[in-house]
Amino acid sequence: MITLYGNPHSTCTRKVLMTLHEKEAAFDFQVLDFAKGEHKSPEHLARQPFGVVPVIDHDDFRLYESRAIMRYLDRVLPGTSLTPSDVREAARMEQFISIEQGYFSGPALTFFLEKMKYPRMGRPTNEANIEEARAKLGPVCDVLAARLEDNRYFAGDAFTLADVTFMPYVALLFMFDEAAPITSRPALSRWWNEVSARPAWKKVTG
Repeated sequence: MITLYGNPHSTCTRKVLMTLHEKEAAFDFQVLDFAKGEHKSPEHLARQPFGVVPVIDHDDFRLYESRAIMRYLDRVLPGTSLTPSDVREAARMEQFISIEQGYFSGPALTFFLEKMKYPRMGRPTNEANIEEARAKLGPVCDVLAARLEDNRYFAGDAFTLADVTFMPYVALLFMFDEAAPITSRPALSRWWNEVSARPAWKKVTG
C-alpha cells in the first residue's frame, strides 16, 4: 500500500501525484494543511526532517524528495514506464530533469512567493525579484523550445518523468499571468497544450 503525505497545491506533491496517476496506482492521500502548520508538526518531522512535502510510505519503506519519489514509483509500479529504455533517451530525460531543478523551477516559484505568499505575510512584493525571474526564464525556455522543435517530448517521442517534473511549475506561470515564455514559443506552447490535456493531469488539478 502506498500512502502519500502532501498537499494538492504543492508543486512537488503534484509531481508525485502525476506519476501515481500515470501509473494508474492505488494510493492513500493524506493531505497536510499548511495553514494549520501540519507539515511542521512533530509527527510529520519524523517523516520528513525538513518539514516539507511530499513523503511516501510504501509497505513501510519511507521516502521523501519528489524527484527521488518519482523515479522510485516509476520503477516499482506496473504500467507504462515513464523512463526510456534507450540509454541515450534516459540520459536526455535526466538532463532535462536537471534543467528543471537548476534553472526553471526557482524562477517559476518566485512568482508564487512574490505575488502570493509574501503579500499574505505582510511583506510587499519585490518587483526587482519578479523582473529577475522573468529574465532568467527566457533563455531557459529558448532551450526547452529548441528541444521540442524536433521532439514531441523532452526525452524524445515518449512522455517521461522529464515532462512530469516541469508541469507543476509551468502551471504556476499560467496561474500568475507569467506564461508568455511558454505561449510565445510555438513548440513549447504545443507541448504544454498536449501534456496538460492528459487524463492524469486532469486528476491532479481537479
